[in-house]
Amino acid sequence: MNSRYNSVDELQLALGEQDYIAERGLTVAIYLALKTGKPLFLEGDAGVGKTEIAKVLAALLETQLIRMQCYEGLDVNTAVYEWNYAGQILHLRLMEGARRHSPDSEDMSREAMEDELFSQRFLLKRPLLQAIEQSQDGSAPVLLIDELDRSDEEFEAFLLELLSDFQITIPELGTIAANVPPVVVVTSNRTREIHDALKRRCLYYWIDYPHFRKELNIVERKAPDVPPMLARQITAFIQDMRSMELFKRPGIAETLDWTAALIALDQNELSLETVQDTLGVILKYQDDVEMLDATTIQNMIERAKVEAQRAG
Repeated sequence: MNSRYNSVDELQLALGEQDYIAERGLTVAIYLALKTGKPLFLEGDAGVGKTEIAKVLAALLETQLIRMQCYEGLDVNTAVYEWNYAGQILHLRLMEGARRHSPDSEDMSREAMEDELFSQRFLLKRPLLQAIEQSQDGSAPVLLIDELDRSDEEFEAFLLELLSDFQITIPELGTIAANVPPVVVVTSNRTREIHDALKRRCLYYWIDYPHFRKELNIVERKAPDVPPMLARQITAFIQDMRSMELFKRPGIAETLDWTAALIALDQNELSLETVQDTLGVILKYQDDVEMLDATTIQNMIERAKVEAQRAG
């Protein structure tokens, strides 16, 4: 498979250069996926950086990222291919019109007409077929199958076969197989369990919310203009918030969005008024917002300031 990185340490350094802070266990999983060609299955709560890994890999490997966003009702026509029926009908009418205006021309046989109508010209290629075909060029794209848990079990079963053979059969055209399998990253937020048969074909890794030092490192890298004390307070506040019984705990994306918001408001430290004004950046459900009354927020700010001083 891809041999650009000769060691786990080398890959971890490269990830860091792309501002992705990965612990060693995750780096090992990525390294083995690249070396063995097995899909990488990443599971964890929303917002912990699963999707970002595929984006970073595409940048590191200097290849295209092909993303398939999963959802309920996703089928083969949307994920693999479908025929451009409108284009086929128009082309058929044009052929019939040409024959009427040129009665002396040889009639096209039924088989020839079907071959022309069901050709690459009218094939609409969806993400899975795109990934297979582009791999035929000898360069492997990164295929991101995002939030597989949102799709139906029927689609999961189809995907199981695809990940086993890396080929797709189109009845009108035949079988299309990848010469070089794409680098596959499958993610799940675990809203439902993914079947063991699919997991067995993948290298599995659970991504948890980052600890304080890791998240602080991410904040400082992604928002270099943030005042150091504010960065520590933000990180400590978010870490404290994740310990609460919230419907949706804030992910790394919310931490970075909040940091950008506080920078835009020219803040140097957390205050009750500022936190209350910007809660909508962190929390996305009203029930969660209502859990944080003024007293709760003030106590969290005080704890965050103590933790920030200790971390400094």
